[in-house]
Amino acid sequence: MYARAPASSANLGPGFDSLAVALELYLEVTLELADSLEITSEGFGAGLYDNEDHLAVQVAASILGHKNFKMHVNSEIPLSRGLGSSASLALAAAAAAGADDPLAVASALDGHAENAAASMFGGLVIASFSERDGVIARSLPLDEAWRFVVVVPEQELLTSEARRVLPSKIAFEDAVKNLNALGLLIAGLADHHNFVPSAMDDYLHQPYRMPLLSFARPLLDRLLEAGAAGSCWSGAGSAMLGLATPSTASDVADAAQEFLVKNDVPGTVFTLKADLGGLVTR
Repeated sequence: MYARAPASSANLGPGFDSLAVALELYLEVTLELADSLEITSEGFGAGLYDNEDHLAVQVAASILGHKNFKMHVNSEIPLSRGLGSSASLALAAAAAAGADDPLAVASALDGHAENAAASMFGGLVIASFSERDGVIARSLPLDEAWRFVVVVPEQELLTSEARRVLPSKIAFEDAVKNLNALGLLIAGLADHHNFVPSAMDDYLHQPYRMPLLSFARPLLDRLLEAGAAGSCWSGAGSAMLGLATPSTASDVADAAQEFLVKNDVPGTVFTLKADLGGLVTR
């Protein structure tokens, strides 16, 4: 069995733990039954966990009820950078193992569903996960003119570390501001003519995470100066995202690359379209 899942960028500013978009970077899992476990890998994460501790092995084994299979993982998605690598891996592994509901399997791993839902369905999604309703995901309109300039530093940032700095309570005023921004963001992503810069303003997570990465605030500002319609953290970081159009994407990407060099921040800049196909199996 073969499964391919796209990367995803979650939150997109104010859509904390609920909004995500699938991106044209991919992770592939192939699985076939064998006499004993064999796993190989290439791309990002190659060779790090080529044993029974590999997340894909654990997911597949939980579905099959055994570890008598041969698996190969090939990933274009950087790890621990806020591009949904774990969700993509879990989703693809579950699908390759023949899970009835790969999305539920992948969502259960971290208790929220937006990354896995974007990888499952492609495009822009809003999703939730609760004990009462399980996984609920809905696709939202997305203007195909949007380009996503993703700045991926070599520095990793574990999601657990990024969550550790978040407050247990927020001000009522900040919650209202985020709701306002989220509504504007959904409208602007559906039609780039309706986008306003304040739509990516966030008061729930980004302000608390900025101190974790010294380059975050100036890089986000530089993306805007170069012509990005908006800029935000990609998921929990360390990647940053600039929202651009075909006419501005090149300038935004060039400015991002120049920023990395000037500030001695090793990293890579991707200019990506949204993936609209989601999970592919055969």
